[in-house]
Amino acid sequence: MLTTLKNLPDKPGVYQYFDKDRKLLYVGKAKSLKKRVKSYFRFTPELAPAQKLSPRIYNMVSQIAHIETIVTNSESDALLLENSLIKQLRPKYNILLRDDKTYPYLYIDLSEPFARLELTRKVVKGNKVKYFGPFPNGSKAILSSIYELVPLVQKKSCIKGKKACLFHQIKRCMAPCEGKISQKEYSKLIDEAIGYIHNKKALLTELEKRMEKYAEQLRFEEAAQIRDRIEAIKKIEEVSTTDIAKLEDLDIFTVAFDETRGVVVRLFMREGKIVSSSHTYIEEIEEQIGEEEIEAIYRRTILEFYTAETPFTARSILTAHSLSDRDELESILSERFGKRIHLHHPKRGEKKRLIDLGLQNATELLRQKRSKPQSDILERIKSLLNLTSKPTRVEVYDNSHLMGTATVGAMVVYDNEKWDKASYRHYNLNAKDEYHQMQEMLTRRIESFSETPPPDLWVIDGGETLRVLAENLLKNAGVNLPVVGVAKEKIDAKAHRAKGSAKDILYTEDGELRLQPTDTRLQWFQRLRDEAHRFAISFHKKQRLKKDKTISLLEVNGIGPAKVKRLLDFFGTFEEIKKADFETLCSVVSSKDAKAIKDFFNNKK
Repeated sequence: MLTTLKNLPDKPGVYQYFDKDRKLLYVGKAKSLKKRVKSYFRFTPELAPAQKLSPRIYNMVSQIAHIETIVTNSESDALLLENSLIKQLRPKYNILLRDDKTYPYLYIDLSEPFARLELTRKVVKGNKVKYFGPFPNGSKAILSSIYELVPLVQKKSCIKGKKACLFHQIKRCMAPCEGKISQKEYSKLIDEAIGYIHNKKALLTELEKRMEKYAEQLRFEEAAQIRDRIEAIKKIEEVSTTDIAKLEDLDIFTVAFDETRGVVVRLFMREGKIVSSSHTYIEEIEEQIGEEEIEAIYRRTILEFYTAETPFTARSILTAHSLSDRDELESILSERFGKRIHLHHPKRGEKKRLIDLGLQNATELLRQKRSKPQSDILERIKSLLNLTSKPTRVEVYDNSHLMGTATVGAMVVYDNEKWDKASYRHYNLNAKDEYHQMQEMLTRRIESFSETPPPDLWVIDGGETLRVLAENLLKNAGVNLPVVGVAKEKIDAKAHRAKGSAKDILYTEDGELRLQPTDTRLQWFQRLRDEAHRFAISFHKKQRLKKDKTISLLEVNGIGPAKVKRLLDFFGTFEEIKKADFETLCSVVSSKDAKAIKDFFNNKK
């Protein structure tokens, strides 16, 4: 390692630290790899961690056995590469952020003669597109409420019609399709709708009136819908009525820590008022965090929040800490959005008050988290598996098939002690056996790590063979991610599934774990496995139903079950049979049958 340190290039790039087992410890970026990497060490009387390091980083440096570097063209490129590698590889000592959501915005295209408000999470092309947001919570409730109160064009298809529809009859639309309202009059409705976005108190007042009206008319279902919208809008975190004299649009980022965790708070100010906010907790902070790590948190938070497809609606970004790589971040963001973007660390005045407001909210969120009763199951799982942090987010995998047909895989996600059903995924698989089916599914998931980062733990429905398979796939990809296999105990070659006494076996990196059926840790793994199994089976049944219909229709065309099996053995799926050319089909069945198959799929199309 000393030789590597002596030969480091004096160029920008990314450095990676590995331990003696070649497990990735840390990823960092540098303006000069030579100067940055050497700053972690002292060289006399012998090579050792530098004394000025924070306790956490000092502990990390003491484990370094191997160093790798990647030279880049600029520090901006190094910053982007660092962010990508941390996101995909989950180094042990980098602080990992779990918030990768893109928040919705409301937008309206004012170039349209009769414009509508809509939701988006991406940039919408157009010179007169106006955005409102972002809204971490309640965006759909705001949109639905505005259409409840203001008779805008209700559906995209409405304006294309030539005759007034039901929405006009129930007084939800002024029927511009029949010329019953001019563009000038309609623009007043747009101003009214936008006014409700800026003034949510007025919106809530009107909704409460509408709810009471529906209740008086005994229209309880509609009243309940408005009640739910009111609650959703109230949950939008208008953290303060703080105004600043200038009608500025600002995004404010603050980071704070207590003894056990940290929190990132984002405030969104539009036209001089805080309109919404969001936050992300950083768990498992066991040692003091240094300035370098705080800067890294800001870097990752900002780069993950402002993707190339995110509408940028603020004039500038405020941070509670000074950032040494501010220029590089400004350069990256300015290039992404095609306009000059500034980052500021205000030290006085109105903008400093906004920073103080963000830090105040961060402190309060940390206090609330400390006072909230927490389940100890994740801490117990962490201890059971000797993990470095609690498995807050877990992905669970299972596959299902029937005699090699309708082969599917399923991934369910457990996040913060509840099911994240929006992240569930199905996989149509081509492999014929369980081992290669799991390999195909996990390989596809690893390939998507750049888009959706890995979780804290993988749980596989299967024994040691499948666990080792998953571990090797991750190792080949350079990803630090623990894997647990859950397998049914075999008694006389049959799975022991007696209700209340299922003795499933856990397979881990450290060997088998045989817990008692009453152990809540085993029950936790069983619950994860059972949910993945349920999800896989439900999708398998749907796919079987589709295939059964296809088989029945093929039989009508003279292709019997034996020929269908021969075709599936050769092509794998009905989709591949459909794509096959006539000559290839003739290599499996007769020309007469091949023609019947082509005719069937062409007619079906």
